[in-house]
Amino acid sequence: MKICFYAGSFDPFTIGHLHVVRNASMIYDKVIIGIGTNEEKTRTFDKNIMREAILETMVQENLLNVEVVVYEGYTADIAKKLGVTHFIRGIRDGKDYEYEKIVANYNLEHSGIRTLYIGAEEYEKINSTYVRGLICEGKKVDSYIPVSVKKLIRM
Repeated sequence: MKICFYAGSFDPFTIGHLHVVRNASMIYDKVIIGIGTNEEKTRTFDKNIMREAILETMVQENLLNVEVVVYEGYTADIAKKLGVTHFIRGIRDGKDYEYEKIVANYNLEHSGIRTLYIGAEEYEKINSTYVRGLICEGKKVDSYIPVSVKKLIRM
């Protein structure tokens, strides 16, 4: 069984993230979205609430081969425990690729798991930091996040 792991903070989960998951779900038997902890970031939205919002989005999108987990620790260690065959990463531009290449090499060295990149395409300008900023300023974000995410973060 081909299983991929899409790790991130997903704070919040955007339509750019959804684009990556949609594409991955067509390639892999199972997609596991992993909501992890990044010590360098302060969360705006509770991980468990975001997990519920993402799960609801997957049902609405009929993406039935997708699971969502909340985890602590090193992503490579969690992925190995889950039987993951590949990491999946979204790439918006060259800067993303340079960063993700370093992470992918670390993951390969420590877990033996390779990374597949999915291009952001028309979603290249969307990122969680930008969306969080709009939310904090009370701006509309309807075109950037799925309906269930908007509903569960009570906007």
